[in-house]
Amino acid sequence: MKIEHIAIWVKDLEKSRLFYQKYFGAVSHEKYHNPAKNFQSYFLSFDNGCRLEIMTRPDIKENESSYESQRFGIIHLAFSVEGRETVNELTETLRKDGYTVAGEPRTTGDGYYESIILDPENNIIEIVA
Repeated sequence: MKIEHIAIWVKDLEKSRLFYQKYFGAVSHEKYHNPAKNFQSYFLSFDNGCRLEIMTRPDIKENESSYESQRFGIIHLAFSVEGRETVNELTETLRKDGYTVAGEPRTTGDGYYESIILDPENNIIEIVA
């Protein structure tokens, strides 16, 4: 058994799609649009077979939690990269491009080398090696 995909609501579908394509190598499938429900989505595929579905609909409410707040439910997405140098380089690229680095590169208590950034919708992304 494997997880087929994870889905997240976004306000700006195109900006989110381009973010995951540019920084994490996602391949976008065709946009799906259901005019009756005013729903649009993309499936984004990654090299290892994982998929992320990004979805939008104008009536979805903003999530009131922030990076610092604790809440139940899915809290972050983690992307594995080649090594510490790649974690550092990608973190700096994202910082230069204006994204929030919420956690500087470090070794965690469970042995990962990681940084934490926020995507265009403030979803927590871990870059791990």
